[in-house]
Order: sequence, then C-alpha cells, then structure tokens
Amino acid sequence: MEDLAVHAEKLGLHSFWVNDTPMVHGDPFVALSLCAKATKRIRLGIGVTSPALRSAPAAASGFASLNALAPGRVICGVGTGNTARRTLGMRPTTAATVETFLAQLQGLCAGRSVEYREGDLVRDVRFLHAGAQANTADPIEFVVAALGPKAAAVAGRRGTGLISFGLLDPAAWRALLNVRHNAARDLGSRRTQPRADSYLVTALHVLDGDEAADSDAAREATGHLVLSLLAFAADTAADTPAFADQLGPAEREAVRRLLDRRGTTADAPDRHTKLYPNYLGRIAPQDRDLILPSLMNNLALVGTHDDLRARVATLRQAGVDELLIQPVIDPPSEMAQLAELLS
Repeated sequence: MEDLAVHAEKLGLHSFWVNDTPMVHGDPFVALSLCAKATKRIRLGIGVTSPALRSAPAAASGFASLNALAPGRVICGVGTGNTARRTLGMRPTTAATVETFLAQLQGLCAGRSVEYREGDLVRDVRFLHAGAQANTADPIEFVVAALGPKAAAVAGRRGTGLISFGLLDPAAWRALLNVRHNAARDLGSRRTQPRADSYLVTALHVLDGDEAADSDAAREATGHLVLSLLAFAADTAADTPAFADQLGPAEREAVRRLLDRRGTTADAPDRHTKLYPNYLGRIAPQDRDLILPSLMNNLALVGTHDDLRARVATLRQAGVDELLIQPVIDPPSEMAQLAELLS
C-alpha cells in the first residue's frame, strides 16, 4: 500500500484512500500508518468507517494516531456501514446514529470532551494522552458518505464534505449539495470545517483508438463497480426490494444470473458469504457478460480523453471537487491515466 501511496504522491494526486470493510479488506489504520511514514504531502483518507464497526473513542484514537504520523493530512469518512455490514450479513445503521457518531468524532479529534453513551450509562470522555501519541491540534477533514438526502443533511448540519460511490449524475450531485447547503444554512456556519470537499468514487478507462466502450478491457477496468451494484441488488432483493425494483429488465436479469452463478438465493441467510468474496477486486473473465454497458456508463468513466474531460468538467460544475479512482488492473498505470486526464 505504501508503494502505491508514494506513486500517487509523485504523480501529483491530492489524496489516497483505503476502505474500512473488515471481512473483505485489511485494516485501514494499519495500511495508512505505513503510507503516512512513506509520504510527505498527499492526504490520507478512510472511506468510510462507521458506528456499526467501531465505537467513537476507538475510531477517534485511530484517526488522532494517524494525525500524529501525518499532521493535517488525514481525512475521516463516515457512513452507515452499508457494505461493511452487509458483508457480515447484517443491516447498516441509521443516518441519526451516524450523526451522533460524527459529532463525537469531531469533538474528540479536536481535543474536546464529548458525551458518550453505552446503554443507560452516559459519561463525558476525552483524550487523556493527547500530544505525541494522539494529535488533536492539527485539523482532520471529515466527510459523510451519501447517496440520498438524509446523509447529505447530516453533512450540512455537521459542516462536513461528502463522499459518494458511483454517483456520476450531475443532477444528483446538485441535489445532494443543495440539501447539504440548506441544512448548513438552517444551523448557521459556525460548524463548517475549513475544508468541506465533495469526493466521487468511480473507476476510469480511457479508450484506446477505435476501442469499443464495452470492450473486454473496459469491462475489466470497471466491472468491480458493476458487480458491487449487482451484488447489493441481489443481497437486498428479498428484504429491501425498492433498489432492485428501480433496475431495468436487463439489469434485473443480470442480478438473477449472479445469484445462480454464485449458488445462492435472494433470501438465503448465508448469501453474504457467496456474493461478496473478492468484493471490489478484479472480475473473473467468465463474469464479463454481467458487466452491462448501461451500468458501466452510470457508475464509471469510460471514453476517449476528450469525452472524459468533458464529463469531468460537467461534474466539476455540479460541485464535485475530487475524483477517487478504484484501480484493479494495473494501479500505477490507472493512477497515471487519472493524473494525465486531469492535468
């Protein structure tokens, strides 16, 4: 991980992120500790942690410790734990719980005392060892994972940025940012952190010459995002069918084929053990047929340099500040593509 972070820094990229999905990926605090020691400038983000995974004191200790290794370069993303919980076969938490967790994190990481509750017990807690071990002096940037208005409103009330996964619709971004703005305006600007950027997580494939937009290479570069959406639709089809119902006939058929191919059903209690192995990893060649062009276009950036620059410009006008690319084929090369595209 630290080699990739060093490479990203050399390319001039602004930030380097890791996921917090315990049963799928390694520990993000361990990974970013290595990256912090190996880099000097690049910002280091966790996208995202959740109160469904960690208590606020434990998470705050992790982020303040990272902040001691990389002062002022740490980004803390928080969310409901949608994927991290579903890979355990559990439901994500609520936006209200995220807001409480975020308020505690913001307070603790700034060196303040906060109210912490466990069941009926309520205590004021704060860092008792801030300084060399836990940096509460340099600011940490906070962002909220949002696909809808509830989470965007949390970001507004807490004065934070936004991070969203595969949301390439400029109108949807404008709507989210409008909700955040209105929620912040209702409370005034006293809570706004110095930096409140909007981050878009996606995948990138620059077409080579007359390469088709649905070529094998394009499918392999973006297929991990498409399969993540299909897995989510398959996982929630029985208990939360609203998402799958929004898909078209071809996409619903892809969900059905995915369930069959993984040897599970939409209501099997252990379906998470069949749907999420290799989550966000490189797809198998036999799964290319599931990577539908319609979903590739909705979730990822695929096109010529000119096409992509125009698309990025539209997203920037809609309020997106940074693109986060999840590379799976050749990370150094895909990072270089992003740097060249945005140069």
